[in-house]
Amino acid sequence: MKPISILGSTGSIGTQTLDVVRKTKDSLHIKALTAGTNFRLMERQAREFQPELVVMMDENAARQLKISLADTGIKISWGIEGLIEAAVIPETDTVVTAVSGRIGLEPTLAALKQGKNIALANKETLVAAGELVMRTAAETNAEIIPVDSEHSAIFQCLNGKREEAANITLTASGGPFLNWTREELRQATAEKALKHPNWKMGAKITIDSATMMNKGLEVIEAHWLFGFSYEEIKVLIHPQSIVHSFVEFNDASILAQMGEPDMRHPIQYALSYPQRWTSAYSRLNLAGKTLTFSEPDHKMFPFLEFAYTCGKKGGTLPAVMNAANEVCVHAFLKNRIKYFDLFNLVEKVCLEHQAQKADQLAVILDTDLWARERSEELICNMIK
Repeated sequence: MKPISILGSTGSIGTQTLDVVRKTKDSLHIKALTAGTNFRLMERQAREFQPELVVMMDENAARQLKISLADTGIKISWGIEGLIEAAVIPETDTVVTAVSGRIGLEPTLAALKQGKNIALANKETLVAAGELVMRTAAETNAEIIPVDSEHSAIFQCLNGKREEAANITLTASGGPFLNWTREELRQATAEKALKHPNWKMGAKITIDSATMMNKGLEVIEAHWLFGFSYEEIKVLIHPQSIVHSFVEFNDASILAQMGEPDMRHPIQYALSYPQRWTSAYSRLNLAGKTLTFSEPDHKMFPFLEFAYTCGKKGGTLPAVMNAANEVCVHAFLKNRIKYFDLFNLVEKVCLEHQAQKADQLAVILDTDLWARERSEELICNMIK
């Protein structure tokens, strides 16, 4: 059986990964699980899957878990050190990075340095430190298999033939605000933004989908994963979320990957690669379905074009954009700022930043911290 560790097992991707493990129990074995604060769900997961190690980011949650799992012999750890420990635990073949935000960077790098493969569901890692992450993977011959449905689609369509591809197109559902007017968007709330029409995801990525920042992050991620220039990466709105992305080859042929909008499909592929295991999930029936595509509205959703700009400028600027966005999204979820404040604040922080080379972890972490502190300062000044 393939031994795996899951970073972020109580979140949306993490729980769906465990569902894949249940359906393929003769093929996958859990070595370590990590979570943030949800120790009650973690206790149930730990008792079911019996990992060697369980990690909680929150120390109090770890203490509670240690008491509740005292009869199991499972090791309990906490904090970023515990997260890294879970990423490098011996014998693990693949580490599923399903944590949200920049927190996934350090354990991902630690796992890659050990030559462990990464099933990557944490796009912020490549946005903040794409050059460093890809260089580390190359040095140890570790594979990074994308879990995001769009990048999984590109990975499958390329099938190792990058040199024959001319460009790629990432599809986007458009999120819950696709057909809203600017005046309607002024009244957009976190509650409305969280009602994604097609996908069941965590809160942060769902808000990013509503603003289309998520697609901007995916553009930067695709640049690092597949080696395409930003001019060779396109985005189309596809509300049905059936065509997950496609590749145009040098001979003008296009290969697209399609399937039901169910994250368990790309998760299973990332864990089974290079094989394809039989799926226990719903299969696509195209009969009677209409598939539509349109260009994104950059005026209504400026985050997408802004992400292209930050990606092209490079250096530490994408890390700043990502960190500022994380802080602002959390503020929006707590009703501290309004919808249009999201872009205005992120843009302001990025314009204040003097970009540096992003080839050292210490520089990236310092930049990330500055962007978070500056974003919070601006938010506090707004609501005084």
